[in-house]
Amino acid sequence: MANLAVDIGNTRMKWGLFEAEELVETGIAEAAELENLLDRSNNQNLENLILCNVGKALAPALEERLKQNFYFLYLDAHTPLPFENAYQSPETLGKDRLAAIAGAYHIFPGRDVLVIDIGTAITFDFLSAEGRFEGGNISPGMDMRYHALYLFTARLPLVDTPYGENFWGSNTTSALQAGVVQGILFEIEGYIHWLEEKQPGFKIILTGGGADFFGKKLKSEIFVNHNLVLTGLNKILDHNVHLKR
Repeated sequence: MANLAVDIGNTRMKWGLFEAEELVETGIAEAAELENLLDRSNNQNLENLILCNVGKALAPALEERLKQNFYFLYLDAHTPLPFENAYQSPETLGKDRLAAIAGAYHIFPGRDVLVIDIGTAITFDFLSAEGRFEGGNISPGMDMRYHALYLFTARLPLVDTPYGENFWGSNTTSALQAGVVQGILFEIEGYIHWLEEKQPGFKIILTGGGADFFGKKLKSEIFVNHNLVLTGLNKILDHNVHLKR
């Protein structure tokens, strides 16, 4: 039997089809295409489905279809998890962060893990070797920093991501690019250095849209995993399937 893990954002969704623990197919589509995805999945012997949704609420008819045709799990603050969640306000914790921690718990069981998700925001989340999510921090992402420099100054231009290898900028555009990129690199390396003193031997997983860009520039041993959230959603789904048996 197959599991379908779906991560829905404001405009797009990313999905993964799992057979046992193996991710056999993945894709990205418009968020409104969930029903079409279900139609295409009918020939995959699909039995279980988990949904992480930060976008618009599902149409009642579609939600009813999910409940009638699958073991359907809607990830929220009350969903049983395969790890201990020590976050003091679970209702405010991003569900994609929860799923990423579950993915880290699966990939590196019994290890301390730092999960860094580089997207619109940058999140740093720590999972202890005992399987306890200790919490994490949130920082502005790359585009957010560029826009802040543009919006809150009178003369600085809005620049985009392309960036050379020079440490110092030689003009205003390259100074903004180097300043933002080097600032994020120092920030990440600062977290890693701090944890090395506190929790030596921990693992680092990089995910999100900026994972490849920054992963190539970091000096530490980094594991880049673009499907970490989907992997975690599948593990949360399996955990709940086993609980109901």
